[in-house]
Amino acid sequence: MAKVLKEGAAYNQRDVIDMLVEFSAFKDRVEKKFKEVARELEGKANEHDLWVSLYLISSDYADEQSSRRKVVDPIQKIS
Repeated sequence: MAKVLKEGAAYNQRDVIDMLVEFSAFKDRVEKKFKEVARELEGKANEHDLWVSLYLISSDYADEQSSRRKVVDPIQKIS
């Protein structure tokens, strides 16, 4: 969903709700697993912007890792 928003595509209300749910779940996971990172962001004037940037970076990374896994080394066929 983050990719859709970054590309500037049109989206409906359901897409926005799905993205917000995904973002909220991401933020909860980060706060639980990386408490120090969450504390660093807490109380900053641009806290929301920092969370969004962190989310976009992590979704880019996840997309990149996913695409790498899909690339299978070509196997030569022996005839």
